[in-house]
Amino acid sequence: MSQSTLIKNSSIVNEGKITTADVLISNGRIQQIGRIDSQPQYKIIDGTGKHLFPGIIDGQVHFRDPGLTHKGDLYTESKAAIAGGVTSFIDMPNTLPNILTVKSLKEKYEIASKKSLANYSFFLGVNGDNIDAVIKMDTTQFIGVSDDGLYFIKKGNLLADSPEKMEKLFANCKSIIAIHSEKEEIVEANEQAFREKYGEDIPAKFHPIIRSTEGCYEATKRAIGLAKKHNARLHILHLTTEAETHLFQNDIPLKEKHITTEVSVHHLWFSDKDYDRLGMLIKWNPAIKTEKDKQGLLKALLDDRIDIITTDHAPHTLEEKQQPYFKSMSGAPMVQHTLNCMLEFYKQDLISLEKIAEKMCHNPATLYCITDRGYIREGYYADLTLVDLNTKWTVSKENILYKCGWSPLEGTTFNTAIKQTFVNGNLVYDNGTFFEQVKGQEIEFGKWHP
Repeated sequence: MSQSTLIKNSSIVNEGKITTADVLISNGRIQQIGRIDSQPQYKIIDGTGKHLFPGIIDGQVHFRDPGLTHKGDLYTESKAAIAGGVTSFIDMPNTLPNILTVKSLKEKYEIASKKSLANYSFFLGVNGDNIDAVIKMDTTQFIGVSDDGLYFIKKGNLLADSPEKMEKLFANCKSIIAIHSEKEEIVEANEQAFREKYGEDIPAKFHPIIRSTEGCYEATKRAIGLAKKHNARLHILHLTTEAETHLFQNDIPLKEKHITTEVSVHHLWFSDKDYDRLGMLIKWNPAIKTEKDKQGLLKALLDDRIDIITTDHAPHTLEEKQQPYFKSMSGAPMVQHTLNCMLEFYKQDLISLEKIAEKMCHNPATLYCITDRGYIREGYYADLTLVDLNTKWTVSKENILYKCGWSPLEGTTFNTAIKQTFVNGNLVYDNGTFFEQVKGQEIEFGKWHP
């Protein structure tokens, strides 16, 4: 039996309020919350002056294992996640091989069981090649199915580009369907126009014009229309435009929504003003857009049209990023710094701590029907992160934990620090020191019920 841990006197951020209390952890779970006397056998963590959040659940990462592990892998990126207070993640299917079969999915779970410090789950990939097989499966066995990232392999893999494939999937799939929402035909026409003017070396600042608001909005509007027609469970990944936010509801509870969406933290942090400074380092698909879009996304997050915050963590080597426009890989690493970014918005009076917990902890658990995680409740897994809201530090090469060794946030000074991270009751991260003896667990989840 592992030693019990008592976190004393922290400000607990949970379920819409902040209360000062003690938390007793034993056998991987939260045993008690309240005023708890210390015992000689307890390991004591002093939480005085610090805030205790449920562990962050990141609903969209690309940790690159298997097959692309020169960029990142399930060990290195989960370690970076833990240092950022992220205790659970859902990884996307665009690895090598693409995760398009139950066999490859099981193999990925096997890799994670040996390497991941955080808790893990994986989407099954769906594209034009395997859609007929997927709709014959009991998809409720998966946390969700997704096409995200698969368009990098070949054209025609974006579901949002193919109403016939979407219709077939929406009519037959009983799980969450998470899609990348852009119309490739609009993007390709824009690419061609800029290629004629600039050749292969298009300046990065034109990326949000090529991957335009129109391309996103038209795809999202069509996907929502088809999902409603078939009463499907649709989740739109990484929303980027203010225009799209008006397509989503906030007048019913999350657990009753059939159509949900998310914002990735970089679309709240950066805007098109940053392309001149950072160039291809902030080339993401869908693109970072205008200041108006950034503000519109935050507004929709606060009023519950946007349901969760993710990172879309996508490490590439610097060499892969620092290429001309068409060769530069899209995506960047964010998972170590996402909670710090959101806490910086709190410092700027843009969002409350309670709302951060709702969008990064509670709502991902609700949206993906995750069992016993995402809240600080007696009986739940002790996935917890203890945060100091008054510590200054600057992102630098020396403290970046991503395997790729860089971040678009280098040089950024944060005013908050993650001090401790617990995964299933184990203190895995403590003020810069890792304890890696115990690995994370496969996330358990229930079936989504409309």
